[in-house]
Amino acid sequence: MTSKKGVSTVSETTAGTTELTSQYSAQVAGDLERNLKEQDRLSGEIEALQAQLAAVRHDHTVLVNIQQALGVTAEPATEPVATVPSPRKKATTTDTARQTAAKKTATTGRKRTGKKNAAKSQAASSPRPTLVELVRAHLADQNEPRSAAEVTTALTQQHPDRTIKTTVVRTTLEGLVAKNHAQRTKQGSSVFYTAPDAPEQPAADEQSA
Repeated sequence: MTSKKGVSTVSETTAGTTELTSQYSAQVAGDLERNLKEQDRLSGEIEALQAQLAAVRHDHTVLVNIQQALGVTAEPATEPVATVPSPRKKATTTDTARQTAAKKTATTGRKRTGKKNAAKSQAASSPRPTLVELVRAHLADQNEPRSAAEVTTALTQQHPDRTIKTTVVRTTLEGLVAKNHAQRTKQGSSVFYTAPDAPEQPAADEQSA
């Protein structure tokens, strides 16, 4: 006949074992869940790496085909170090030739630029005729009186690089008249100018006409 004390001890032992089993079961379940998540993560990384590997292999195939199409013999993959120096030496020689050609071109360009600059400097240093000189020379070349507008048009055509205004030309002509370097004649409301030694007969003929 089992005593009450013995029954109590067995019950406590069974309860302790059940609680311990529950703890282990919960821990194992958590470990399994973490393990599955880790497997999923690693599987995803493996798939990504496999995709990258497939892309790299595809690029390698394309490059090999291009190399064969260019007629270049592919070097063995086991000798990358031995094949590197030769292309580098060729590239260095080519670069040196390019640098030399570039230096020659730059030197020639500088010489040409220097000549152009020298020509521009000479042109800039040469005395530029004043508007008074241009007006006097133009009147001296004419055989008939000219108005200020006609003188302005003629000088603008002869010197397109200069800005010549009719008002300035008229002021210049009046200044020449004041100094007896030009003569002024009126035909109605119009004013005409001639060189001091130019004959006035053409102006009279125009007025009579």
